[in-house]
Amino acid sequence: MNQAISTDTIIEEVTIKAHADRIFVALTSPEEHLKWWGAEGRFKTTHVESDLRAGGKWSMSGIGVGGGPFTVQGVYREIRRPHLLSFTWLPSWQGESLETLVSFELKEQDGVTTVRVTHSGLTTERARTQHRGWPDVLAWLRAHVEGRY
Repeated sequence: MNQAISTDTIIEEVTIKAHADRIFVALTSPEEHLKWWGAEGRFKTTHVESDLRAGGKWSMSGIGVGGGPFTVQGVYREIRRPHLLSFTWLPSWQGESLETLVSFELKEQDGVTTVRVTHSGLTTERARTQHRGWPDVLAWLRAHVEGRY
């Protein structure tokens, strides 16, 4: 996995041995999302709602770091199956209530897909620090899609 951080943006990449459409389903299906987003004892998603269309709302909740509840919600901005998924991100653990933007770009070649997540709008150091978990999220996604989870 590769990481790049700019002033207000975190970018992470992973290569997954699967077709882009399979990965897109894992990213957008509430049932699949529950299977892979998180790890017991650390951060575990227990509920997901999704109105998968531009302007549609989404939310997820579960048990966060330290055992307390968390919620993240947002609105889908752009959906181009299976190549792009973009949505706003507003987490309950972020005190300054800063809505940011998350985009997943999927580029497939010969059945192998590069997944790039870009999280932008993280205008404070605290916000950037609180969102350094994207490498774990991509590792969970890869393990799930490749059948190792």
